[in-house]
Amino acid sequence: MERPQLEEVPVLSAREIECILWAARGKSSWEIGRILNRSENTVNFHIKNVMRKLDTGSRTVAAMKAVSLGIIELEEAVSAAEVSSGDD
Repeated sequence: MERPQLEEVPVLSAREIECILWAARGKSSWEIGRILNRSENTVNFHIKNVMRKLDTGSRTVAAMKAVSLGIIELEEAVSAAEVSSGDD
């Protein structure tokens, strides 16, 4: 009986993880750019790298796959959103 192969987890840069984390929370590239103080084009560059590394065709699927592979956790995303909203 063959054992199922485990999917190798690709290595993402810190910026790629940050961008896909915000994308997982539903932020647009423009919004992510504002949060991270980067241009929308730069955010799109990082998101596309994540999509390529995770072999996905959309940012939504890339975010879902990042969660399923343990690259990001949605609890992290909630905490990050609370911190950057500045609501006290």
